[in-house]
Amino acid sequence: MRVREILGFRSNSLASRLFLSATAWVVVVLLVTGVVLSSVYRSASERAFDRRLNLYLRTLIAEVTAPDEPDDRQFQSLGEPLFDLPLSGWYWEVDRTDPGKAETRASRSLWDKKLPKLVDQGIALSSSGVRAGYVDGPEGQILRMAERPVDLGADGKFRVAVAGDASEIFDETRAFDYYLGGTFAALTIGLLLTTIFQVRFGLAPLKRISDAIADIRSGRAERLEGEFPVEIAPLAWETNALIDANREIVERARTHVGNLAHAVKTPLSVIINEASAHEGDSFAAKMLEQAGMMRNQVAHHLERARLAARLTVIGTVTDVAPVVEALRRTMEKIHRDRDITIEVDVSPGTKFRGERQDLEEMVGNLVDNACKWAHSRVFITTSVRPPSGVEPAMLHITVDDNGQGLSDAERMQASQRGRRIDETKPGSGLGLSIVTDLAALYGGRLTLDTAPIGGLRAELLLPSA
Repeated sequence: MRVREILGFRSNSLASRLFLSATAWVVVVLLVTGVVLSSVYRSASERAFDRRLNLYLRTLIAEVTAPDEPDDRQFQSLGEPLFDLPLSGWYWEVDRTDPGKAETRASRSLWDKKLPKLVDQGIALSSSGVRAGYVDGPEGQILRMAERPVDLGADGKFRVAVAGDASEIFDETRAFDYYLGGTFAALTIGLLLTTIFQVRFGLAPLKRISDAIADIRSGRAERLEGEFPVEIAPLAWETNALIDANREIVERARTHVGNLAHAVKTPLSVIINEASAHEGDSFAAKMLEQAGMMRNQVAHHLERARLAARLTVIGTVTDVAPVVEALRRTMEKIHRDRDITIEVDVSPGTKFRGERQDLEEMVGNLVDNACKWAHSRVFITTSVRPPSGVEPAMLHITVDDNGQGLSDAERMQASQRGRRIDETKPGSGLGLSIVTDLAALYGGRLTLDTAPIGGLRAELLLPSA
């Protein structure tokens, strides 16, 4: 499991991106700071070690420049027992560099070994006239060495060198790195916890708005309610204003659709009435035929316009069980003379994300169609399909009948507007077309298949709340 999922951040969310960027920034800053501090401490340790070496170096130079004869100089005044302990890691060496007068005096700790020369390694003199650097010593030791040339004129030229075990520097630096790493690890954890707290609680108002909008879409709320921070409050106000404006536009659209319906249907009714008064006239019959087609077309398109306007209303949710039960009772009364049995199996708690009258129209058309074709039995079932990667949770409604069913070609034609498979059955042929169009407006679909009980199965998928 990834870190952001463990911490409760959604993948690719703003919170996860802020957390990851803050984490990366903290880690980079602490790493750079740690490297710089470690380097500074190592330099400070080297300077402290060099001061100790320079102290011994000045003591040796004082012995070299003493007025005694060279052979009488004992070099016994350094005061460091490690110079007497063989191969202790602390050494001094004095070489006479006059041509033809090679002479070397060294500490007892150096035993029969010799110290390398810094001048041979290309290390230049510092402003104080001293060379300093790391060299390989006896027994594989790494030494920090200070070396200085001394010119006494007629008394000769000398190279005075002092070396100490550099493991003291490395051990001190390593211990400092351990303490620094532990401190920075604790600091990193503290900063990350602080970042998590700031991200989660700082973005909490945005999460509240997201949840509130989800409640509005699912019908549990109508507006964004509650107090929001000053930075977020304008977003809540504008969202509420957008919802109000949407409702106002939809209401105006409904009014216009109603006005248009009255304006068109009235002249059509006059034409049909006038044509009906001349029954025997072939022209009147043609007028009746065409006016009937116009009425169906107008009714269909006005219905689509009305439904499209209603679909833009946010936050409407309908319980499925009461709608299906009411339709069952109504259809049993309508088809009482045919002795049709309508069975219902509705999953508890199923809800449709839309208006009740739209659900009634879709399911009503399907049930009415099934009752017209059934021999004796209609079966209605509802369930909710869980969300998948391609679509949200969907309401699944099936209407089966035990009629003669439809062939594949007839099922293809059945949902076409105004197409009637059997002219002996009552209706305009618009029922399945209206269901198909309305389901599509909701983002759903209608499919026709063979029912397990022998007739036609109509499967309706709609958004579930």
